[in-house]
Amino acid sequence: MRLQNQVALVTGSTHGIGLGIAVRLAEEGADVVINGREEDDEARASLEQVRAVGRRVCFIAADVSQVEQCRRLVHGSVERMGRLDILVNNAGVQTHAAFLDAEEDDYDRVLDVNLRGPFFLAQAFARYLREQGRGGRIINNSSVHEELPHPNFTAYCASKGGLKMLMRNIAIELAPLGITVNNVAPGAVETPINRELMNQPEKLASLLQNIPAGRLGRPHDVAGVVAFLASPDAEYITGTTLVVDGGLLWNYSEQ
Repeated sequence: MRLQNQVALVTGSTHGIGLGIAVRLAEEGADVVINGREEDDEARASLEQVRAVGRRVCFIAADVSQVEQCRRLVHGSVERMGRLDILVNNAGVQTHAAFLDAEEDDYDRVLDVNLRGPFFLAQAFARYLREQGRGGRIINNSSVHEELPHPNFTAYCASKGGLKMLMRNIAIELAPLGITVNNVAPGAVETPINRELMNQPEKLASLLQNIPAGRLGRPHDVAGVVAFLASPDAEYITGTTLVVDGGLLWNYSEQ
């Protein structure tokens, strides 16, 4: 197992891609910190899924849009698990709104979760690793929309474009500390956030015409790439985005 004796914190990991990542990292041998905003039935179910793999797991509630809670999440992970080696910034939100109709609250919520959170989580994590005198892995779950415009989701695209440049900058700054920083950029994935799309056959068929692979992605498609970036096999990869989209990015056109 490539991640034996490692501990990973995965934000927003009570469902969807985040849960898929948490389970895959556990299958690779890592102990896992599950994170969500509150410890509800969904959170408890996610704990059981990771525990069933046979790894240590705990849940820490935190709102990653709040800087102090980001710092508490990192420190709490170390206290609960004894160490921390891998940070996966997975938590994210999006709001559908035409640019001319978008409200300040919508913009703030999206940017705070999708960009502020990863910034200050990565900072707290890197400071911890510097104190320990060892390296680690930072992996951000971004989106093809760090490159691809998406009308009516301007705040979301801005947050993911910002996440790309955040990744590239801190990869350079943190490389001397032995910390790698990379993004994974999924395309359209079968998750609760896309449930409305999956229930509209015409829209789904239109989207699938843009995906050469002919299907939506699944959480395990993304999780496998995250596991690779967290592993020793990727120790010389930093400052880049790995796209997981079935070819969508290079074949997309607005219908």
